[in-house]
Amino acid sequence: MDLQDFRKEIDRIDKSLVELFSERLDISEQVAQYKIDNDMRVLDAKREKEKLASVAGMLKDPFRSRSVRELFEQIMTISRKRQYQLLGENGVLHGTSFIEVESLFHENMRIVYQGAEGSYSELAVKMFFGEDTGAMAVETFRDAMTALEEGAADYAVLPIENSTAGIVSENYDLLSSFENYIVGEQIVPIRHCLMAPEGARMETIQTVYSHPQSLMQSERFLAQHPSWNLISMKNNAFAARKVAEDGDITQAAVAGENAARRYGLSVLAEGVNEEEDNSTRFIVVSNRKIFRKDAKKISLCLETVHEAGALYRVLSHFIFNNLNMTGIESRPIRERSWEYRFFIDFEGNMNDPAVRNAIRGIREEARSMRVLGNY
Repeated sequence: MDLQDFRKEIDRIDKSLVELFSERLDISEQVAQYKIDNDMRVLDAKREKEKLASVAGMLKDPFRSRSVRELFEQIMTISRKRQYQLLGENGVLHGTSFIEVESLFHENMRIVYQGAEGSYSELAVKMFFGEDTGAMAVETFRDAMTALEEGAADYAVLPIENSTAGIVSENYDLLSSFENYIVGEQIVPIRHCLMAPEGARMETIQTVYSHPQSLMQSERFLAQHPSWNLISMKNNAFAARKVAEDGDITQAAVAGENAARRYGLSVLAEGVNEEEDNSTRFIVVSNRKIFRKDAKKISLCLETVHEAGALYRVLSHFIFNNLNMTGIESRPIRERSWEYRFFIDFEGNMNDPAVRNAIRGIREEARSMRVLGNY
C-alpha cells in the first residue's frame, strides 16, 4: 500500500466515525428530552467518570488508552453542550435575575471613589457620569464597596487594571466577596506629571511622593535623578495634597495634571511615565443587579474542581456558544492553598440565548460561579 491507499482507508474509517457520531448525538438529544421531562441535571459527573474509565480500559497500550479517554471526553463535552442548547430551545433556561434598565443615570446619584479630589478615580467619575457630577472620596477600596452594600451610595468607581502595571488585585478580591455588580466601565488615559509647590525647581527636589505603580511607571524618568528619595503613598492625589499642604519646595509628587490644578501645584515635567499609551480601566459598581439594554460585556468569577481538565471543560462553553472571551485572571483562594478563583470577561448580553446557555452550562460544571455584571 502506498500513501494514497492509507489515506483512502482513513477516509473510509472517518466516514464511519462521522455516521456513528451523528447517531450518538441523536441519542443524546433523546436523553436531553428525558432530562427536561424529569427535571434532571445535564451533568452526571459520576456516570462520566465511569464511562471514561471503561473506554480507557478497553485498550492496554498506555498511549492509546489515554488517547481514547481524551477523545471520549470531547465527545461527551459536545453531547452536554447540545443538551444545554436543547434546554434553552425548550424554555428550560430561565432568565437571569438581572434587571434590564434604559439608563444608569438618575437624579441625586450618590457616587463614591477611593482617594482624594484630583485623582484619576475622580477623573473617571467625571468622564463616565459627567463633569458636573458630585462624588465623595473614601479612604479605601473596601470602604467604597461597603458604602454600596450598606446603601450609602448608588455607585462606586474603582480601578480594575492598568495597561502596563496589570490588575488591581484587591478589587478583584473585593468583587468576589461583596454582593455588588459591575454596571459600566471607563478607560482613563494616564499621563503622569511631576508637580511641586510654587517656587520649586528640579534642582530643589529631594523627595518624591506617589503611588507605587506610578513610581514604577515613571522609573526611567526618576532614574535620571538618583539622589531623590522616593516614598510610596496609597494614592497619587494623596501625594499631591500632601506636597501642597506642606508647601516645601524640596518635595514633589507624581500624579495627573488634574491633581496639580486641584491643589495649585506647578508642573515641573509632563508625561514622566514611560508608556505614552498607558491607560487604566475603571469599573462602575452598583449594589443592584441591573444592566443596560445595550450592554455588551459580561464578567463572572468561578471556581473549578481541583482536577485535570476542569478549567478546559468550563471554557469550552464559550467555544460551543460562539462567545468571544476577552480576558481571564486568576486569584488565589485564601482558604484553599494552591487553588484559584478565575475572573472571566466575555462579549455578550444577558438577553442573548447563547449567553444564557453558556452561563447555565458553566454554573452546572463549575464548583461555584457568580455573574459579576453585564455592562
